[in-house]
Amino acid sequence: MKLVVSLSAASGMSRKQVGGKAWALAQWQARGARVPEGVVVTTAAYERFVAETALTDRLYMELGRKDFARMRWEELWDAALRIRNMFLKQAFPDALERQLSEAFPQTLLDSPLAVRSSAPEEDGGRSSFAGLHESFVNVCGWPALQQSLKLVWASLWSDRALLYRQELGLGVEQSRMAVLVQALVAGDRSGVVFSRSPDAAGEAVIEAVWGLNQGLVDGSVEPDRWRLDRSSGEVVEHQAPSRRYCLVADRDTLQRRPLPDFLKHRSPLDSEALRRVWRLACTAEEVFGSPQDVEWTMDGLQVWALQARPITGLKEEGDDERGWYLSLRRSADQLEALRLRLENRLLPAMSRRADYWQRRLRTSLSARELAMALETLCREIRRWRQAYRQWCIPMAHGMRLFGTFFNDAVKPEDPFAFVPMLSEGDVLLSTQRNRSMLELAKRLRQVPEIAARLKNGQDIPDSHPLAKALEDFDACWGGLLWAGQAAGQRRRSLVRLLSQLSDKAGAGGRQEAMNVDDFLQKVPTGRRALALRLLEIARASYRLRDDDNIFIGRLEACLKQAISDGRMRFGEVAEPVLHRALRLAESLMEQKVPVTPQGESPDPWGEVKARQMVGQPAGPGLARGKARVVKEIADIADFQSNEILVCDAIDPTMTVVAPLAAGIVERRGGMLIHGAIIAREYGLPCVTGVPDATALIGTGDLLTVDGYLGIVIRHSGQEKSVFRAG
Repeated sequence: MKLVVSLSAASGMSRKQVGGKAWALAQWQARGARVPEGVVVTTAAYERFVAETALTDRLYMELGRKDFARMRWEELWDAALRIRNMFLKQAFPDALERQLSEAFPQTLLDSPLAVRSSAPEEDGGRSSFAGLHESFVNVCGWPALQQSLKLVWASLWSDRALLYRQELGLGVEQSRMAVLVQALVAGDRSGVVFSRSPDAAGEAVIEAVWGLNQGLVDGSVEPDRWRLDRSSGEVVEHQAPSRRYCLVADRDTLQRRPLPDFLKHRSPLDSEALRRVWRLACTAEEVFGSPQDVEWTMDGLQVWALQARPITGLKEEGDDERGWYLSLRRSADQLEALRLRLENRLLPAMSRRADYWQRRLRTSLSARELAMALETLCREIRRWRQAYRQWCIPMAHGMRLFGTFFNDAVKPEDPFAFVPMLSEGDVLLSTQRNRSMLELAKRLRQVPEIAARLKNGQDIPDSHPLAKALEDFDACWGGLLWAGQAAGQRRRSLVRLLSQLSDKAGAGGRQEAMNVDDFLQKVPTGRRALALRLLEIARASYRLRDDDNIFIGRLEACLKQAISDGRMRFGEVAEPVLHRALRLAESLMEQKVPVTPQGESPDPWGEVKARQMVGQPAGPGLARGKARVVKEIADIADFQSNEILVCDAIDPTMTVVAPLAAGIVERRGGMLIHGAIIAREYGLPCVTGVPDATALIGTGDLLTVDGYLGIVIRHSGQEKSVFRAG
């Protein structure tokens, strides 16, 4: 099979050779549609590239790291980013590069290009798989085209595509990708048209923006929207946005620019243009025999067909949350608005409610009053958890957006080399708390007589300055760290922890960050403002996606404290209404982190313990030490210096022991989850996504944690050495 064929020749080839998108456009072009000049890089080119570079073997290794059915959303993104970096860093074999460059028409290479995915499964009659793979616009020159080809190939393994692995039949051997390369038509207005509305069978929908279509697709430009009657094409409704921006081609980049004043109050489509776009959609439906989703652009009054695919959806089954996961992808504009919402409204409101409940629960309440308070607090926490899911979790995409941009520009060996740039000193609330704790420990060591009293089980005299410092720390953090314990117990827990801290605690080698100026030197001049904007968003994302756990944790700590106080004060003599409220509250707390996650058995091997467990590499370095399995917050009180923290999922409460830990192992996976963030803040080797970690590992087991490869080794009892190496 040829590596490159013209778009017209693709009409006589199979979908397996040229992919669904190119095949459909070639058929439409053969029926008279105005389509930009282009060629198709066939699936044979992809097959040669992965075979000759041994990427096939590396794909097997990456995708075989863990049973796919047990991977969390964060792990999907991590795997996809590692695969993307494999393709990005891999040079074309000389012979393949020469054959590809010679097959491209020179006129095409001299033009700005649109480079689009065309997987065999895309845009078929049953499923379109819209948006699962990458496209690039305004690609200029052969080097940039090579990079775009590799990134389109890599998007065959994007996190979005991996979500639909079964439907796509996405196995390494049978998967391949063709690429459609066309001259870029720099239309003055662009959009999409659904010949039949997904929401109303008797209507069609047209969306249009000034400038290029990419602004509509990525959400950076809000479109005008028309609903049309399908039988007549007459406008039923026109929804006009606040028109502010358009996307234009500028050298080898795309720029979002403010609309000229004379266009801000003009719709991109007048009645004649609307009629032409509607006619294009009707023609597509006639050609393909089913309702179509058509992408188009206009140059003057000439309408160009860019893409046509059936209006189909991917079947969602049961409690599948794939649609929610796909919705987490946000544009820079959306993330900046989300940041303001979190910083100015949501998190301060959450903090105020935690302050209120701390005050409320300190008062002497009757059994009935406590029952009413518990029920009210439970309702609040349910609402806050929903808000957390709706607003806090999507903010994580800021880190992902910058990470992809960084890797495209820098092409680092480590696909997560961008992460150290996200931290700006002790900006996280959890690290600020731990820093305060280390200062307290230092003060304690400077007063030997007080240290001796504590060692003998005696408390600090109330008149001593350290007593006030401990009281202040407890007032700020004690309720969150040791909710459910009395004040005296909290003091003893804190002192026990402080006595183990040393000057070296928490001083592990944090990964060195690339200097911002050095990073900008890797970025084309026209995209440096965007680079700084994305970095700012990512840093806010890094901080907020850690701090939001602290804020919601304060509310949950109030509930836990109220449960403890209720059980302690009223016991079995409590009124039935209080017993019901306590059971409700305990049930709500149990919903936070299930003991045994869905799909995992408590211990599938019985008494047999695995020697080697594979997860995701989340913090570089090697560490050996005894395991401390933490299944609930109370377990952290027993944590000892240089132990390996093993848990289901780290929350901000657990990270109080990070300065003591030699390494971290989590069942939950992902490079950008809380545990991985804290591990890198403290320079700790970390492996996440280890199935059944808290069942296969027991407290006292001797472990080696390899944060480079994502491996945890359980040693026999005879091996005693403990070390940590960054």
